[in-house]
Amino acid sequence: MPQLEGWLIAQGEDVRILNAGVSGDTTAGGRARIDWTLTPDVQALIVILGGNDILRGIDPAASRANIAAILDVATGRELPVMLVGMPAPGNFGPEYKAQFDALYPELAEEYGMLFLANFFAPLLEGSAKIPAGKFMQTDGIHPNAAGVGEIVKAVGSMVQLLITRAR
Repeated sequence: MPQLEGWLIAQGEDVRILNAGVSGDTTAGGRARIDWTLTPDVQALIVILGGNDILRGIDPAASRANIAAILDVATGRELPVMLVGMPAPGNFGPEYKAQFDALYPELAEEYGMLFLANFFAPLLEGSAKIPAGKFMQTDGIHPNAAGVGEIVKAVGSMVQLLITRAR
């Protein structure tokens, strides 16, 4: 989050970004932490969860319920939210992919929040639509510093809209 905070400050925003993510976490972990994560000084929320659910083959219905519970808490506290999608690869089959991919836009519409369809979109190259290696860590799953920079440039204006909604 330091890159996002730096980018926003360079754009004239007076912000402090808190990263409440936990490496390797699932939507269930995010759900378990949401109540105590949203301290009174939090003014908006960006939800980027689901990648580890996909890696573990967790039922999309469970992921959806967990994200919905997070959104319920945020909306109950009248916080603006930006939901970021994590499209599933096809290795668990087309039905799993369709169910997982659909949960993000459906929840964003249901809750009336800002929505970014694909966290990795700024990193995609070629017809295979996979993140370019130059933007990824050696694990091939997580973006490296250059990749994070590309993501920040692509989502920065939407985060500014989130900040505007928080005011």
